[in-house]
Amino acid sequence: MTKTESTKSRILDAAEQLFAERGFAETSLRTITTRAKVNLASVNYHFGSKKSLIQAVFDRFLQDFTKELSLELMTLEQLEPAQLEAEKLLNALIKPLLSLNSRRDNAISIFMRLLGRAYAETQGHLRRYVTEKYGHVLVRFTHLFQKAYPSLTIDQIFWRLHYMLGSMIFTLGGSEALRQISQADFNRDLGVEDVIKEMVPFLAAGMKA
Repeated sequence: MTKTESTKSRILDAAEQLFAERGFAETSLRTITTRAKVNLASVNYHFGSKKSLIQAVFDRFLQDFTKELSLELMTLEQLEPAQLEAEKLLNALIKPLLSLNSRRDNAISIFMRLLGRAYAETQGHLRRYVTEKYGHVLVRFTHLFQKAYPSLTIDQIFWRLHYMLGSMIFTLGGSEALRQISQADFNRDLGVEDVIKEMVPFLAAGMKA
């Protein structure tokens, strides 16, 4: 890794942690540069603006995630409607998610918290950016649910996916705390994979209701 790449990575590492912890509006570029131990000129050189930095933080997650999800969807798209079940469709998200953790520690939790921030805060530029660059993958995922459950209206599919993704974001964003509770209250030592296994049948039941 060159010095330039190292500086850029340090900025992204600091930015994603701070955005996840404090939100986009509450995190200043000065706070990011202090944690990354770089000067403001470095941020301007690599990203140009705070909006572009926010987009780059999401890119780092979404490039890998959507690439692997596309492969999962390609397999599912060859199946007949009767072979498509909510649990099978939801499991298509799991491998791409777990692959994030294989690249960087705690990546799933950070990614989910960032998505939660994006839902809750007014970041119109980010929604437009993600929709334009990665929206085609979500469209394919939605079409599979429509294929599997033709009796549901497009409106119903939208809301059920919204509730599903919201539950997933909340659960995985706070998975560390939930795992600590599980250990303390039930003497169950769970990993992220275990949390996901507990969650998927519940979400699938909601989609099929």
